Amino acid sequence: MLPIVASLLGSLAQNGLGLLSSAIQAKGKEVVENTLGVKIPDNPTPEDVSKLRQLQFEHEERLLELGIEKAKMELAELDLLAKAAQSDADNITDRWQADMSSDSWLSKNIRPMSLIAIFMGYFLFALMSAFGYNANESYVTLLGNWGMIIMGSYFAGRTIEKLADIRGEKK
Repeated sequence: MLPIVASLLGSLAQNGLGLLSSAIQAKGKEVVENTLGVKIPDNPTPEDVSKLRQLQFEHEERLLELGIEKAKMELAELDLLAKAAQSDADNITDRWQADMSSDSWLSKNIRPMSLIAIFMGYFLFALMSAFGYNANESYVTLLGNWGMIIMGSYFAGRTIEKLADIRGEKK
């Protein structure tokens, strides 16, 4: 967003012109100016604010429609994000189910083994630090991040799998 438009939006919102500000955010300044048939100054003076307040009052319904369009666009964007997240979760669950149905001992136990290996490494660095050996901070941070990812996917993933199973049984 251009600094001028951001400044204008802040000024409008600060002066109680939220509908006008929301409409400009949703459709752009030029579209709102063409729709309302007026030029909106980039740095409104108190006199301009007074005129814009009257304009907002006269065109309240149209400005509300533009604001509703903005809210619909935001909801559609959130819906797409939610669908993408659900698709990712479904793909992970499918991979884990394939791992569990495999005949390979390793594929069935790789998640718990990874978690144990990360814990052991992290514990080793903690022991080194306790006995005065210098553990490289970047390795400790890296192990911590990996641990969070693995624990999150393992425990949260298992919970999601179980909830999906329970939900599937109810249907």
